Amino acid sequence: MLEVKVGERLAKVKLMSRDGNTVQVKVDEKIYNLDLLEVEKGVYSILKDNRSYNVELVEGDNAKEFTVNTYEESFDVNIIDAETRYLMNRGNGDEDDGDKAISSPMPGKVVSIPVKVGDKITEGTTVVVVEAMKMQSEYKVKVDRVVKEILVKEGEAIDGKQALVIVE
Repeated sequence: MLEVKVGERLAKVKLMSRDGNTVQVKVDEKIYNLDLLEVEKGVYSILKDNRSYNVELVEGDNAKEFTVNTYEESFDVNIIDAETRYLMNRGNGDEDDGDKAISSPMPGKVVSIPVKVGDKITEGTTVVVVEAMKMQSEYKVKVDRVVKEILVKEGEAIDGKQALVIVE
């Protein structure tokens, strides 16, 4: 099950079945039976209820952002996964309240720690890189900070929400 944001609409999308070009997709609670064919890279022909639709998918800045172009309209589409939801929630209303623990929302493995205890770091500096679900995520500070403590080592397996680096 994926959560997909199309413009301002958030929909739950699930691939129910696929047999060659025949695809059954559930969007929220409605099931669609489609004939789907990629006619060229990023361009799809979709048959639904004997009506034909041509759709172009253009990848955005990352693998979770797309622009979907049809003959008449364009839509901004975002795949909302656990990491995206965490970053969306973390980015809104996060007050600067002194000591901070940098953590990952999900379990993974520490890939690198490009800072040392005592480093004075500026807003946007990456303090730890974590790989989770075959994807690397950089965790950065939002304001100027000093690295107070590093609680993990490169290569170490971590739990979700585990404190990795403490900054002040």
